[in-house]
Amino acid sequence: MKNFRVLAVLALSLFAGTASAQSTQLSFGSLTQDTSAPIEVLSDQLEVSQADNSANFIGNVIISQGDMSLSAPLVTVVYDPETSGIAQLVATGGVTLVSGEEAAEAETAEYSVTTGVITMKGDVLLTQGAITLAAAEMTVNLNDGSAVLSGRVRTVLRPQG
Repeated sequence: MKNFRVLAVLALSLFAGTASAQSTQLSFGSLTQDTSAPIEVLSDQLEVSQADNSANFIGNVIISQGDMSLSAPLVTVVYDPETSGIAQLVATGGVTLVSGEEAAEAETAEYSVTTGVITMKGDVLLTQGAITLAAAEMTVNLNDGSAVLSGRVRTVLRPQG
């Protein structure tokens, strides 16, 4: 009975936030992400453009940083011309982001390495254990592990057996 009350309070608080503001704030990942950790990229093909300081990783792209990984068919890496470091990663064509035991899927994802913010757009689906959330957009702040889902947010809670 106690588990039911906790679940009911959680459900009502999630739905109350969803109904009024059409956004939900929650945590993402078991830990905050070290945004200064090395980024490893695997792909079938690489195209580099010196003209616009970018590189396209094409085919079966898997990007890892610490405990977080992102996979997509195409990822464009934009370099900061002043520091030669990575400024932004733009993933398209169906993206999966995994951190710890949580996973999110979307059509696109943009990761600003300098700010530590990932924005996923297009049919976002987030799975956190027994909770599944769907929205139009999700913004994840890796510095504090928070996430905000916006658009028409749908929450599905599965009771634990």
